[in-house]
Amino acid sequence: MTRKKQIFIPLAILIAGILINFLFSSMKKPPEKKDEVDNTPIVAVESIALEPLILTVDSYGVVKPKYETELVAQVSGQIVELSPTFVRGGFVKQGQLLARIDPNDYEAALIDAEATMASARASLEKERAQGVVAEREWKQITDTSPTELSLRKPQLAQEIARVKSAQAAILRAKRNLERTEIRAPYDAMIDSRNVGLGSFVGTGSMVGKLLGTAIAEVRLPVADNQLEFLIEQGEGADVDLSGTFAGIETIWPAKIIRNEGVIDSKSRMNYLVAEINDPYALLENNNVTPLRFGSYVTANIVGLEVAQAASVPRYLVQNSRVALLDSDSKLHYSEVKIVRQDGQNVIISSGLTEGDRLIVSALDYPVDGMKLALITDKSQKKIDEESDVAESESQVALNDNDSGE
Repeated sequence: MTRKKQIFIPLAILIAGILINFLFSSMKKPPEKKDEVDNTPIVAVESIALEPLILTVDSYGVVKPKYETELVAQVSGQIVELSPTFVRGGFVKQGQLLARIDPNDYEAALIDAEATMASARASLEKERAQGVVAEREWKQITDTSPTELSLRKPQLAQEIARVKSAQAAILRAKRNLERTEIRAPYDAMIDSRNVGLGSFVGTGSMVGKLLGTAIAEVRLPVADNQLEFLIEQGEGADVDLSGTFAGIETIWPAKIIRNEGVIDSKSRMNYLVAEINDPYALLENNNVTPLRFGSYVTANIVGLEVAQAASVPRYLVQNSRVALLDSDSKLHYSEVKIVRQDGQNVIISSGLTEGDRLIVSALDYPVDGMKLALITDKSQKKIDEESDVAESESQVALNDNDSGE
C-alpha cells in the first residue's frame, strides 16, 4: 500500500502540473502580428522642362546726354536780349536765338570795313589804269622791254593786297556781328544760364550749358566674365532699361553702340555704352515715357540664345551631376553641362531630357541604383491599406449582424 502511494502521488503531481501549464498556456494571448516595415527612402521630385532660353546680363547706370555744350561768348558786350526759353529746364531747337549781345559796335565795324574795301577797290582800279598808261608811254619812247617797276606792277600788287586785307576785315566784322547772337547748335535742354539781361560779358565768358536731347547714353559696367554670355561682347545688343518715372516703374528700349575697350582701373569693370534715341519723347511719333537725364536705371542686356536649357537650383548640382529618379524608381546620377550660374540657380544645356524627374529632397546615404519611393506612392499605399482594413472591418460587422438574426 505504501509503495502504491509512493508511485501515485508523484504521478498525480506531474499530471496536475501538466494540466496547470496547459491552462495557463491557453489563457496567454498570442503575440500580435507586426506589419512588415518598408525602409525604402522617400523622395520628392520635380519634372524637368526644357525650353529655349536667352541669356541676359544685368547692369546699371545713370542716364546722361550724348552731347553737352558750354556756351561761351566769342565777343564782348552787354546782353540786350534773352529768349524766354533760355532758362534751366527749357527746351530749344537747333538755331534758336538764346541771347543777343549789343551789336552796335560790330555793325559800325562792318560799315568801316566795307568803306575800307570800297577805297581799296578804287585805288586798285586807279593803279590798273596807271599801269596801262605807263606801258603805252614806254612803247612810244623806246623799243626796249620795260621793267616791272616801269609798268607799275609792284604798285598794282600792293593795291591788290589792300583789297584782300579789306575783304578779310569785312569777313571778320560780319563774323563778329553774327557772334553777337548766341544760338543753340542743336536741339537741346538748358542745363544752366549764367547771364542776365543787361549783364556785360567778355570774350570767353560762360553764358550757359546745353544738354542735347536727340540721344542719351548710359555707361553700363559689366564684369569681364560676363562678356562671354553676350554676342560680339555686347556690341549691337538690345537692352531694356528699367527705372521710375513719376513713381511708376517703366521700361525703355535701348541698344549697345560701343564697348569702351578698356578695363576701368578702379572698378576693374568693362563699360558698354547704350544709346536711347529721343529720351524726352519730343518727336511727334514718340509715345514712350520720357527718360530724364540723371535718372538711375537698371539694365538687362540680351545675350546668347540656348536652344534647349533648364534652370535647376544650385544646391541640387554636385560635381556637375544631378540626381534623377528613373522609370524603375531607382536613383540615377546624370552628368550635366552648366552654361551659367544665375543667382541661386544654374542653367543646364545638356544632360537632361524633357520630363526627367529631378530629385529635390535630401538623401542620407545615396547610392547610384538604389531603390526609392515617391511621397505620392507612399501616401497612396497607405490610403489603400486603410481602405482594405476598413473594408474588412465592415465585412466582419456585416457577418456578425447576420449571425445575430
